[in-house]
Order: sequence, then C-alpha cells, then structure tokens
Amino acid sequence: MSASNHVSLRSMIYAALFGALTAIGAFIVIPLQPVPITLQSLFTCLAGILLGSSVGAMSQIVYVLLGIIGLPVFAGGKAGIGVLLGPTGGYLLGFIAAALVIGQIVRMKRNPGLLWLILALVAGNLAIYLLGITQLILTTHLSVYQALIIGLLPFLPGDIFKLAAAAWLARMLYQYFPFGRQAS
Repeated sequence: MSASNHVSLRSMIYAALFGALTAIGAFIVIPLQPVPITLQSLFTCLAGILLGSSVGAMSQIVYVLLGIIGLPVFAGGKAGIGVLLGPTGGYLLGFIAAALVIGQIVRMKRNPGLLWLILALVAGNLAIYLLGITQLILTTHLSVYQALIIGLLPFLPGDIFKLAAAAWLARMLYQYFPFGRQAS
C-alpha cells in the first residue's frame, strides 16, 4: 500500500470523532420545517479544516452512514435512509462535499490565514446549500424562490456565526494540535 493510499489509525479515530461531533451537533436544534437549524455544519467545517479533505469527508461519511443504518443521529433524533432521500438529505450529502471542498481549499496554502479559512468555509457552505436546496426542490416541488426562502435565508445569520467560530476554533486548535491535515 502506498503512503498516499494509507489511512492511519489516527486518521480513522479523528474521522470517527468528528462524525460523532456532527451527530452531537444534530441534537442542538431549532426545529424549523422542513429544514431545522443545527450545529452540524460547525463540526463539518472543523473537520474539513483540521482533518483535510479526505479524512474530513470520511468523518461526514461515517456520520451519514450511522444515520442510514438506523442510529438516531440526524437532526431531531431521526434515522434511516428515508431521511437521506427526504427534503433534508441534500444537506446531509452537502456535509460530505463541504468537508472535501474546505479541506482542498485549506490545503492550497501552507499556513492559511484567517481570511483563507473563511474563504474555504464559505465555499464549503455553498456546497451544503447547493446540494441541500436542490434536494429540497426535488422532494417538495417548491420553486427555487420558495426553496431559498425556506432552505437558505433562516440559516444565514447562524451560519455566519458558525463560520466565524469554526475559523477561530480551527486557528486555535491548529496552533496547538495540527491534527491530520497533511493526510489529505
């Protein structure tokens, strides 16, 4: 096995940890319909920055798989493939894409500054919104305008706060614990 294909035990542990943190973030919820506000994206963003693209995405795959197999880790304690196929499923898939995008952008700079991290986080959140709103439209037959009102606008204030918190936390944690970003 080549070094580029090797996934270390440490990387697997971090992927499991951030998958679990994302699950915990699902229980901190403001129950809007059909898409609730949660802290999941905060942990998705941190996974992308701290773990890099492949391990960060793996952490979100772990999270989604836990929910698919029936553990109540999705927002509001939901579980099952039906959630992934329903109105909020695109957001769940967006977490995987976001961690991948964030990790790739962060990786482009040797020592990413705060603005670079914020750029990466915004790009990652755009991936969440793109997949989430697309599936919301497809499953609920809302217009694009209605889907943006329901699936984007309520989240912007909180997401701005979560992005700032993720950038700050990542800078603090990376300074002391550079986790596994180089493993991407």
